[in-house]
Amino acid sequence: MKKLFIIANWKANKTEEETLIWLNEIKELLAEKPSYGEGDKEIVVCPPFTLLPILSKFIKSNQLPIRVGSQDISIFGQGAYTGEVTAAMLHDFVSFCIIGHSERRKNFNETDEIVSKKVEMAKGAGFLPIVCVQSEETPVPEGSAIVAYEPIFAIGTGQPDTPEDAEKVAKNIKVKYPFVQHVLYGGSVNGEDVKSFTQMPSVDGVLVGGASLIAAKFMQIIENS
Repeated sequence: MKKLFIIANWKANKTEEETLIWLNEIKELLAEKPSYGEGDKEIVVCPPFTLLPILSKFIKSNQLPIRVGSQDISIFGQGAYTGEVTAAMLHDFVSFCIIGHSERRKNFNETDEIVSKKVEMAKGAGFLPIVCVQSEETPVPEGSAIVAYEPIFAIGTGQPDTPEDAEKVAKNIKVKYPFVQHVLYGGSVNGEDVKSFTQMPSVDGVLVGGASLIAAKFMQIIENS
């Protein structure tokens, strides 16, 4: 049985209070499914930078089968880079890092070159980069083991791509880039459609946006994948 990655991307959402509510809810839900996170399903939550300490502390103290990731990483090391969050600053909290999300490419003008630099920073710190691509034509930086296919038309629209198309793209990416071990699908994923994607041979999990903000909905995705 293949290993599935179920990755939550909270984007710019949640306060500290809202995060604690979500964590306590997911703790109760996961208690009913103690095998999750120990074998075939890897659960990862990527909150805003401000919530990384509280999320990491809660998960460790409650021994939840969840790993933590960041939504971005700086191309710079420590130093005079106002507003940046570096690999060294993330090191105590995360083991994964989302890089090159379509929203960052669009809203912050991130280029393929910047994405490659961020992948190198993440790998240098021992993080697993989750590189987002918008199609099979989007370049994948050397050594990126995890890729998330997220077609722009499906992001936040409620209109996901078809499982068949996701399978085709995932398969082609693995052929084109032999170093890619896992390809995930992202874009309007929910508890009803997740199985149709994860049962595809070349699709190794999902990158979940809006549905991950509600603990019960995220748990449904975990259960049905």
